[in-house]
Amino acid sequence: MRLEVFCEDRLGLTRELLDILASQNIDLRDIEIEKAGIIYLNCPEIEFEQFSQLMAQIRRIPGVTDVRKIQFMPSEREHTELRSLLSTLPDPVFSLNLNGSIDMVNNAAISLLNRDSNDIIGEPSHTFLPQLNFSHWLEKKTSRQKLSVVISGLDYQMEVMPVYITDDSNSSILASAVVILKSISEAKALAPVLPTESNIGFEHYVGNSTKHKQLINQAKKLSMLEQPLLIIGETGTGKEMLALACHNRSHRSGEPFLVVNCASMPDDVVETELFGYAAGAFKNGEEGKRGIFEQADGGTVFFDEIGEMSRHMQIKVLRFLQDGNFRRVGEEQEVHVDVRVIGASQKYLVDLMHRGDFREDLYYRMNVLTLDIVPLRERTSDIPVLFDLFIAQFSQELKTPKPKVSQAALDKLMKYFWPGNVRQLKNTALRVMTQLESNSIEAKLLDLPRADIPAISNELDVNGSLDEIMKRYEAGILESLYQEYPSTRKLAKRLEVSHTAIANKLREYGISKR
Repeated sequence: MRLEVFCEDRLGLTRELLDILASQNIDLRDIEIEKAGIIYLNCPEIEFEQFSQLMAQIRRIPGVTDVRKIQFMPSEREHTELRSLLSTLPDPVFSLNLNGSIDMVNNAAISLLNRDSNDIIGEPSHTFLPQLNFSHWLEKKTSRQKLSVVISGLDYQMEVMPVYITDDSNSSILASAVVILKSISEAKALAPVLPTESNIGFEHYVGNSTKHKQLINQAKKLSMLEQPLLIIGETGTGKEMLALACHNRSHRSGEPFLVVNCASMPDDVVETELFGYAAGAFKNGEEGKRGIFEQADGGTVFFDEIGEMSRHMQIKVLRFLQDGNFRRVGEEQEVHVDVRVIGASQKYLVDLMHRGDFREDLYYRMNVLTLDIVPLRERTSDIPVLFDLFIAQFSQELKTPKPKVSQAALDKLMKYFWPGNVRQLKNTALRVMTQLESNSIEAKLLDLPRADIPAISNELDVNGSLDEIMKRYEAGILESLYQEYPSTRKLAKRLEVSHTAIANKLREYGISKR
């Protein structure tokens, strides 16, 4: 029961109202007083007869002009309106108390974190906003703070704003803080200096699998070294993105990162493109030009598909790797640059070397430090996380609410072979978002092309009978998947066979968890 009492501004009138409620044993849940001469009361519901008596008593109070029943208190309406407004905002919003814990989140924040609100509220802010040092912000009492952050693999501009309350003496007291995350694509229109693709870091690489975490941990270590780095992985696994993350984590991060596509560089331009040329080196009298190595001095040169490098190009790169010295075309003076070389290949270079397609000396120069990116089909637990990331990215670009993904759709994604790996998964997410007509992604919307398992590679041991070959192949599959699904029940569910069959197979092949 909520009452609206119109009255004069008289000392003691509110006290008389409370006395009437107390005399009838009516509990007061809330009271609000407006300067315009209105008092709002929030009490429990009472019987009609008692209610009639109460209304009559209130009207007899000197100074009361009218009293009537209302459906809600002004603060309830205001609070509900603000909640509704907050929930519909497209930007993730967090409310933090002075202890740095999360008090409130809106729907966009819940969708971004892919968690239930009960799992977010009450948690320390650094659990979900690790880049925010709340204690440091609190000490500085900054009016507003902006910084670029990565949350769940997405780039945002984070703005932290203080919330002040004015006390009776008109002094401002810090009560809480509000954090707003604005996607970079939208924030670019407001601030021209923001992170671009060149700022990709390991925080953009998302995944839950053990193999993913092992790769990132190893990459962080190798990124700090100076020796050549070789990244091996199938098409679409993100080799260039990983190379860029390694560059940005190294001391070379402020210097250039230049990409050389080995498959598309003709032999007749290799020297001029890599090393440049002196003025007058050609008959047309062109001015001199710095090559890729000289432009990248102090930074990194990334050789994409290094296995496709021609023999002529291999010789030129090998000579440079020996000491970092080279000559521009048409110039006798040597130039020295400080460049780190990172190569990537979807083919195992050792096989190319044995076939004579890749120089042995260059192989041993490049194969100093190695990162092997596991294909997506061998780390299926990363598929839901990556798909959620891509859906969130395209939701931002298309300016549409982020849809939910049904369990049936996730199951279909995780059972697919993914020959195009992460790139194919991202393209699938884009296709789904452009065809979506509801707020949920269902399995029938996932039109995945047929993906036949590739033929047996040259690395597979084909000695012995067919039964022996098949057993070795089966053992390899079980050995690989058992690390990803480290219990017989999980593995049985993944392969859709009985728990007993899996247990017997693991025992037969002597497979155990590492």
